[in-house]
Amino acid sequence: MKSMPSRAQDTSLFELHAEVCKIFSHPKRLQIIEALRDTELTVSEVIAKLNIPKANVSQHLAVLRQKKVVATRREGLNIYYRIANPKIIQACDLMRQVLLEQLKEGERLAKRLKA
Repeated sequence: MKSMPSRAQDTSLFELHAEVCKIFSHPKRLQIIEALRDTELTVSEVIAKLNIPKANVSQHLAVLRQKKVVATRREGLNIYYRIANPKIIQACDLMRQVLLEQLKEGERLAKRLKA
């Protein structure tokens, strides 16, 4: 039988959860995650695909790597970035679905108010 986590463990887990969620609070990081959805890319490829300055891409990738959202592999002079765990993509997709549903509901409400 599984034991219930203590209150202190609960608090620690919520703190970790909040820290992870902070990673997903920047639109550019979300764009990078989406670009890496089905492939691995070098910094140069991310820059070309998203038209984001190199300094920004490097900074965001460093944060994503530090928090284990992306993983890397080296091939010659190139470092390739990929999503570390496919559940990250699932979580982003789920959140996007929630947001789209909220937008649709807002549109329905606005139409009702106009009528």
